[in-house]
Amino acid sequence: MRDYPIDFVIIWVDGSDPDWLSERSKYQPDLNTDNRACRYRDWDNLRYWFRSVEKFAPWVNNIFFVTWGHLPEWLDVNHPKLKIIKHEDYIPREYLPTFSSHTIELNLHRIKGLSEHFVYFNDDMFVIKKTRREDFFRKSKPCDSAVLTANYFTAKDPFLAPVINIGTINKHFELRKVIKSNLKGWLNLKYGYKVLQTIVLLKCPHFPGMWHHHLMTSLCKSTYETLWKIEYDSLHKTCINKFRHLLDFNQWLFREWQIVTGNFTPRRASSGKVFHLNFADNLQRAATYVKKQKGKFICINDNDVSEGKYKEYKIAIIESFEKILPEKSAFEI
Repeated sequence: MRDYPIDFVIIWVDGSDPDWLSERSKYQPDLNTDNRACRYRDWDNLRYWFRSVEKFAPWVNNIFFVTWGHLPEWLDVNHPKLKIIKHEDYIPREYLPTFSSHTIELNLHRIKGLSEHFVYFNDDMFVIKKTRREDFFRKSKPCDSAVLTANYFTAKDPFLAPVINIGTINKHFELRKVIKSNLKGWLNLKYGYKVLQTIVLLKCPHFPGMWHHHLMTSLCKSTYETLWKIEYDSLHKTCINKFRHLLDFNQWLFREWQIVTGNFTPRRASSGKVFHLNFADNLQRAATYVKKQKGKFICINDNDVSEGKYKEYKIAIIESFEKILPEKSAFEI
C-alpha cells in the first residue's frame, strides 16, 4: 500500500488584515474565550514553510492551504500541488464566520479532495530536515508516540482541552485493556525515558492524560468521520463558538483516538521539538535547532510573546531559516 497519497494541510491567518479585523470586531468574546493577539499574529516566516516542504518533503501529494480568504502576496496560487481552501469551502455555514482554530481543525475532513492520509500543520510547525513518507505513515497507519502523562493546568494558562479530550477517551475506553491489547505500541523503546512515565501511570484507574509532542500530526479522515458520528453533540458545541473557548475540544482528540484504537505505528518521541518563545533562552535554542537541523521537525510557538520582543524575535527566527532555506521555492512568485 505504498502508493496511497499523503497530503499536507496547513491553516493560516493574517491577523493584520483590516477586512478580517473588521469582521472579527462584530463578535464579542466573553471571559472564557481566548482572543489574544498571539492567536492571530503573523511571524512572516510562512515562505520558509513552503521552502521546507519543497526541499525536505518533495514526495507530498497535495498541500491544502486553509485561509479565511487572504493570501500572502508572494504565494504562487497556480502551483500544481497547492489547493487554496477558504473556510466557507468546507466548514458548515452554521459555524461561520469563525475565529477559532478549533472549529477550523475539527472540520478538516470535510475538505473536498483531501486524501484519507494527511498531515496537519499549524503555521508555526516546520519540517527542517529531509523526510520520507514513512516518517508520517507506515503501512497506512499514522506514525505517533503513545505515552501517558498527567494533565495539569494553571490559573495563568487554563488550557483545558487535554482534560476535556481525555474525558471522552475514558468514556469509551479502559486504560489497562487498551495497553494490554497493544503492549508493543505503548511500551516501545523508541519513546526513550518516556516509557517509564507510562509505566508509573499505569497504576491510574483511568487514562490520566496523553503526552502531546506539539508538532504536526498524522491523521486519517476516517478518524474524524467516526468521532463526528459518535460525539457529534460535543464537537458541534465546540464549533458554534466564534472564538477559542475554555471548554472546547481540540484536534488532539483525533490523535488520541487513533492511539487508543491501535491505529498508529510507534515513532521516536525525539523526532522533533517545540520551543515556546515566552520562556527564557528558548529563542536562541530554537534558532540553533533550526540552523543545525538537530531534528526533523520543529514548532516555534508564540505563546504570548510580549509586543516589545515580537519584532526582535521575528527577525532572529527568519535569520535562522535563511541559513538552511535561502532559495525561493516554486511556491513563490
